[in-house]
Amino acid sequence: MKHDEEIDEEGGAREPAGREGPTDLRLVPLAVAAWAAAACAVGTTGWWTVAGVTVCLVGALVLLMRGAARWRGGPGAGRGSPVPGATPGWRLRATAWAGVLLCAAAGATSAGLHAADLRRGPVPELAREYARARLEVAVTSDPRLTRPKVRGNAMAPVSVVLDGEVTRVERSDGSVHRTRAPVLLIVPSGEGREEWLRLLPTTRLMVGARLAPPLRPGEPFAAVLKVDGAGPPRIVGPPSALQRTAGDLRAGLRRATERLDPDARALLPGLVVGDTSRVGPELRDAFEATDLTHLLAVSGSNLTIVLLLLIGRPGRAHQVERGGLAPRIGLSLRVTALAGGGLTLAFVIVCRPDPSVLRAAACGLVALLAIGTGRRRSLIPALAAVVLVLVLYDPWLARSYGFLLSVLATGALLTIAPRWSEALRRRRVPGGLAEALGAALAAQAVCAPVVVVFAARVSLVAVPANLVAELAVAPATVCGFATLALAAVWTPAAEGLAWVAGWPAGWIAWVARTGAALPGAELAWPGGWWGGLALALLTALVVLGARRLPYRGAVGVTVAAVLLLVVVRPVPLARWVTGWPPPGWVFAMCQVGQGDATVLAAGGDSAVVVDAGPDPVPVDRCLRELGVRRVPLLVLTHFHADHVAGLPGVLRGRSVGAIQTTGLEEPPAQAAFVRRTAAAAGVPLIRAGPGERRRVGALEWRVLWPWAGAAESPVSGGPPGSGESGGGPNDASVAMLVRAAGGLSLLLLGDLEPPAQRALSRVHPELGPVDVLKVAHHGSAHQDPGLMRVVRPRLALVSTGRDNPYGHPSARTLEALREGGARVLRTDRDGAIAVVGAGRGLVAVPGGG
Repeated sequence: MKHDEEIDEEGGAREPAGREGPTDLRLVPLAVAAWAAAACAVGTTGWWTVAGVTVCLVGALVLLMRGAARWRGGPGAGRGSPVPGATPGWRLRATAWAGVLLCAAAGATSAGLHAADLRRGPVPELAREYARARLEVAVTSDPRLTRPKVRGNAMAPVSVVLDGEVTRVERSDGSVHRTRAPVLLIVPSGEGREEWLRLLPTTRLMVGARLAPPLRPGEPFAAVLKVDGAGPPRIVGPPSALQRTAGDLRAGLRRATERLDPDARALLPGLVVGDTSRVGPELRDAFEATDLTHLLAVSGSNLTIVLLLLIGRPGRAHQVERGGLAPRIGLSLRVTALAGGGLTLAFVIVCRPDPSVLRAAACGLVALLAIGTGRRRSLIPALAAVVLVLVLYDPWLARSYGFLLSVLATGALLTIAPRWSEALRRRRVPGGLAEALGAALAAQAVCAPVVVVFAARVSLVAVPANLVAELAVAPATVCGFATLALAAVWTPAAEGLAWVAGWPAGWIAWVARTGAALPGAELAWPGGWWGGLALALLTALVVLGARRLPYRGAVGVTVAAVLLLVVVRPVPLARWVTGWPPPGWVFAMCQVGQGDATVLAAGGDSAVVVDAGPDPVPVDRCLRELGVRRVPLLVLTHFHADHVAGLPGVLRGRSVGAIQTTGLEEPPAQAAFVRRTAAAAGVPLIRAGPGERRRVGALEWRVLWPWAGAAESPVSGGPPGSGESGGGPNDASVAMLVRAAGGLSLLLLGDLEPPAQRALSRVHPELGPVDVLKVAHHGSAHQDPGLMRVVRPRLALVSTGRDNPYGHPSARTLEALREGGARVLRTDRDGAIAVVGAGRGLVAVPGGG
């Protein structure tokens, strides 16, 4: 027998070790055809789907008949004698194209049948009427919280969202209907939120709700159920024993991680079982900025790490099909396959059958089947088969971005990454680093164009962040799964193992936060499919160009150095290249969208910040660009969300001396948010007092408003029917008269409405012309002409968001300011704005963007 042949445990000969034949791609077009057809069919009406399926079936039949006829020959030809020109290759091609059409027909048929289920029965009818009903619903997913969003000056309430299936409908007329219709339940937050969040799949509920159609066509729901009230759920049927067991295991993991540091405590359950209930918006934003969100969703990497312990490294498995713990504890191939199958099944049950979990589990089962039969396995056909089966089983996956990213990343790791790793090795990159770098570059190259479609941004730190984080993924996952298993039988040991797992989990969170904090971590890019196509073309050009460039090593080092400078953006270099921020800036208005965030230079790297905007990310980025590391005082003019929701961004990585607020704590929810956030950061809260004077370095200011009785007796409202909120929180805004270096005067009005503006003029008759006016309430139409005539600003700055629905800034307000001699700049058009100099040297420098 030849030396390069091997014998498996069952006595059969294997292919020579290390010798791979060509990749079998025959299943790939079949999977792509089914995927594309299903994606089209779930968003179209039934008759279009029927027409498409008919065309595919007729086309496949014609191809098969023509191929058979040409091979058999015409009349008079012997049986099995092909006509001239007919070849086996032609027949195979015809059969292949017929298979593609048949798979497309199957994908469209499955999608059509699933979509038809959403249009049958009483549920979609009630949704079209926006009717109320009592419904029995079986829970089909884990409950989850919506992300807090700022809408105008208010924070949209956080709701509990879960998928379900309606099985019984009680109409208002007393009629009862049995049905099966998938729905999305939205439960307003209230006293029963924790009970809703503890619900397990298969639990049956009785809910009263108003039904509404899905927001977008192509959604996998027959209706959206807006559940009445905010009390605890009414359970009419307990979850299955299997789901209770899985829920107990996840609960044990959460209990075992209670004493960990906040980031590790939040992240470890997400890494192990996809439980992201503890991951806050700030940490989630950091993972999104660094393209590490795949670690928060259970994916193929989790299952791979678990199976790696059993069957060994993938590279070794391709060669000898034995590795890991299985042969060391005496398990045969078939027993190894059964054990791996059991692990895969347990993995799916505990982690939930999400798209990425199903795809990973299916790939693992195909690979384990190959082990059980003693044959070599090719993962590209396995991946294609998995895609084909899953799309036919659940055609809604065909429109899932998560499923698309999962499949693309896996395909890139199996096809592109090995070639790129080998190319790096030929250039003397160490083997381990070459393999990791090739995998990260391949996954980023194929996934970034898809991310751009819905995120409209490109992460410039994704590759290094993934490389550095990957060092900790395996130990965190393995220790996390061990903690999950131990928590069910021995809590102290589970807590000790969770402490060990907390170190690598904390490392991953640190990588995400550090990468996201870099000034150039993200690059804005056009969204939508055109933006994705443009990035894909650019990526292809870069890859092709890199293969043909001379002196590629030197060019690569140069490109890496340039990217490093772009990401880090040292303030002196950024100022030299972009002119922003201008040297000697005294005042800056950040571009934070529809909200306010302004900065007063206090010398060196310190500044007084007035308001924080509606989102932590833009205000944090603005302060980093300005080089602000210390904030002696943060003034929150009032508690509307477009002024306070970005508070965590100001606190991130900075020393903050105190937070000063107005006396009127309205709205109460946002005032409570400020108190919680300040307490968590250990920053004291103080209240602004009328006439209060403060000084930091060359910066001094006086609090002009609210006046002594404003908190108890807010100024009366604005014009009837104006749609503007007169009085209340807006007219309790902290207004400040500031004197900066060189004698520059600034008047910051918060969101004061005309009644408060008139009262301000009466209470402070000493007010006179100022250099800079921060126009009140984003330049709304409701301004007091008398105050504008009194202060006669040379510069009028308006902080407002692009395409906001309120019509800010008002053309009437802008015209009045210009008639008074002011130069007007606005953040929606000019970007961030900095003020330099004083007197005749006063200049406003727009930052663009």
